[in-house]
Amino acid sequence: MYNVISSISLFVLIFPFTSGLYFHIGETERKCFIEEVPDETTVLVNYRVELHDPRTGGFMKSSSGIGMHVEVKDPDMKTILSRVYSSEGRISFTSHVPGEHVICLYSNSTKWIGGTQLRVHLNIQVGEHTIDYANVAQKEKLSDLQLRMRQLLDQVEAITKEQNYQRYREERFRQTSESTNQRVFWWSITQLIILIGMGTWQMRHLKSFFEAKKLKFFMGQVEII
Repeated sequence: MYNVISSISLFVLIFPFTSGLYFHIGETERKCFIEEVPDETTVLVNYRVELHDPRTGGFMKSSSGIGMHVEVKDPDMKTILSRVYSSEGRISFTSHVPGEHVICLYSNSTKWIGGTQLRVHLNIQVGEHTIDYANVAQKEKLSDLQLRMRQLLDQVEAITKEQNYQRYREERFRQTSESTNQRVFWWSITQLIILIGMGTWQMRHLKSFFEAKKLKFFMGQVEII
């Protein structure tokens, strides 16, 4: 019973920080993922490519000739990374602008054999989750208490960045709402002016028409001269 509870607790603790997935990709396909990242935050992308085995119907480790082109764009759609990597890679970049970063992967199709389908395992980690604390403790010779303090400080920094990013999003949303409301207001005013102008023009046109026909209006009655 204790082992079951421990396993469930471990799953609950680990699951929110896990963003691993896999997808299938064809020769001409391009898969893109959007990751919301605060500014000055490290993003780590791990991927592994498997080649479809028609004999077994499963997937096996891909050959060295098959690689992936990885492209990363910031919220301003500026390319901050664009390279061809091998069938298994680890890419890291740091965001300088808060917002949605687009991560795209597609194969180097010139190396394909008969349009075989690929399975790509992808794991994206952001912020403190990109840090290998075991390696940090070994390099800096930190005790368990010092390492735990280091982790807590990194967590506090990550929370601060996330809060700043949420405030940034709220500000952007407020500006967008105000801009939309202002446009709707001026569009309504424009429509009203157009309707008044059309009504005035129609009245003048009708007046000219009746005068041309020599008609006069008296008390709601029409008298022909």
